[in-house]
Amino acid sequence: MPDHTPRPWESGWSADASRTPGTRRLWLAGALALATVVACVTALAADGTGPGPAAAAAPPTPPADHGPGLLSFASPSTRTAAASKGTSTAPSTAPQPAVSPSAGPPASPAPPPPRHGSPQRPPKPAARGTSVRSVNYPDRYWHISGDYVRLDPITSAADRRTVTFTVVKGLANSGCYSFATADGGYLRHRDFLLRAEHDDGTALFRQDATFCPRPSSVGGATMLESVNYPGRFLRHQNFRLKLDPYRNTDLYRADSAFRLVDAPA
Repeated sequence: MPDHTPRPWESGWSADASRTPGTRRLWLAGALALATVVACVTALAADGTGPGPAAAAAPPTPPADHGPGLLSFASPSTRTAAASKGTSTAPSTAPQPAVSPSAGPPASPAPPPPRHGSPQRPPKPAARGTSVRSVNYPDRYWHISGDYVRLDPITSAADRRTVTFTVVKGLANSGCYSFATADGGYLRHRDFLLRAEHDDGTALFRQDATFCPRPSSVGGATMLESVNYPGRFLRHQNFRLKLDPYRNTDLYRADSAFRLVDAPA
C-alpha cells in the first residue's frame, strides 16, 4: 500500500532550533540519578549506618579503660602506661596453697635451731662431782660402758663412779665445757660417738673433748654443741650418746636436752 504518513516538510513543520538536541534525555537521566542518590541516603539514615545529622553532631566517645588483662586496641590508659614503665599491675601467677574450710588455723612455726652465741661459763664442780641426766629419760644418766658413753639407769654403787664427771673449762675453748673422768681421762667424740679416752696431747683431741652449752627449749636444760663441728649436738639414740646434726623436731630437742646435776650419793 502506498504510505500516506505526512512528512514534516510536507506539512510545513520544522525542528525547534532554540533547544539543544538531546536535552530532554539529559534532564531525565539527571533526575533519575538524583532520585537514586536521595533514596540511598534516606535508606542509610533509616538503617543507622550512615553519618546522619545526629551522629555528626555528637562528640566522639573516649575509649573505655578495661584495666589490665583485657586486650584493647585503643589508646593506652594511665595504668597501662605506668605498667609499661616497669610497674606491673597484673596479679601474681604463683600458685596459692589450697585452704580447706575444715583445716582450722595454720600451725605455729617451729622454733629455730639454737643460736651459736657465746656459751655460759662452766659451772663450778660439785663436791662429789657432776652427772648428766636425760630430760626425756630422767632416771638415766651419761654412763661410761666400756669405751663408749651410754644413757643408763644407776643400778649399783659401781655405776655411781662411771656416771660422775668433773666439769672443767673446755680444753679447746675456755668458754665451753670438757668432762673429766675419774681415771684422769676425758669424754670426747670420735666417729661422732661419745667415748672416754685419755688426752693424747693433740689439738684434735682437745677439740673433740670440748662442748659448748646452748639454751634448750626445755626449761633448765642444756644442749651441748661440738666446738669443731658447729651445728652438731650431743644426743642419745638407742641410749648411745652421739653427735648428730640439729633437726627441727620435738624428738631431737628432747633427746639432746640434758641437765647437769650433782652426782647421785
